[in-house]
This record gives sequence, structure tokens and C-alpha cells, in this order.
Amino acid sequence: MLPFSVSLTSGDSPFRQVVFAATRAVVSGEMPAGAPFPSVRELSQALKINPNTAHKVVAELVRIGLLEVLPGVGTVVSTSWRASDDERRALLDDEIERLVVEARRLGLSHDDVAGAVERWWTTLFGSTDRQERAP
Repeated sequence: MLPFSVSLTSGDSPFRQVVFAATRAVVSGEMPAGAPFPSVRELSQALKINPNTAHKVVAELVRIGLLEVLPGVGTVVSTSWRASDDERRALLDDEIERLVVEARRLGLSHDDVAGAVERWWTTLFGSTDRQERAP
């Protein structure tokens, strides 16, 4: 079982989808610093992707500093990596694009989407204060 969720879909490369999902899991705190990351074999088998693709995913996450390889321990989430505001916004932008496309496909308006976001924000966090920042 993977420590992050990803549902591979057609239209985008498995490599990009897995890199995005792993990055999202680290940025959101789903995978904290020091957490073990699956081996290439585990990643390949769990997602039913080519081992070369799984290796490229791990190599890319190491290259960008999200993961580190510790001799005798394995691959773990880097303890020195911190998501910048730009990186967090980029992850959110991808999710928002999907939301907007799906809302448009369903025939919903801008006000419908904005209202739904407000309702969920209030439900989950009890406040719609636009100035508050997540830790």
C-alpha cells in the first residue's frame, strides 16, 4: 500500500501523475519529513507501471529535493525540503483547473463554484476569513 493516493488516468503520463501525487502528499503533510518512500519495485507493482517509469519518478523526486536516499535506510521524504508559496500555489492551480473544467462540464456557474468552495471552507475550517493562512 502506498503512503499517498494516486488514480492514474489517461491523457497524462503516469510519470507526471505520480510525481504530482507524491509532491501533493508531501506539501499537504500527508507524508511528513523522514517518512519512508516506497521502493521502485513497490511503486511499480502498486501502480502497475513500468519499473523504468517508477525509477524515473523516484529519481525526479530526489532531483528536486523532495526525497533523499539514506544508505542503509532507504528513500525517505527529505527533512530539509520546504514547499515554497509558489510550489503550494502550483499544486493548488492544478486542482483548481480540474475543478473548473468539471464544473463547466456539468453546466455550473462561477457563482456555483465559488459558493461551494465557501461552504466547504466553512464546513472544514469554521471560517471564511480570507486573510488566514494555513500553518
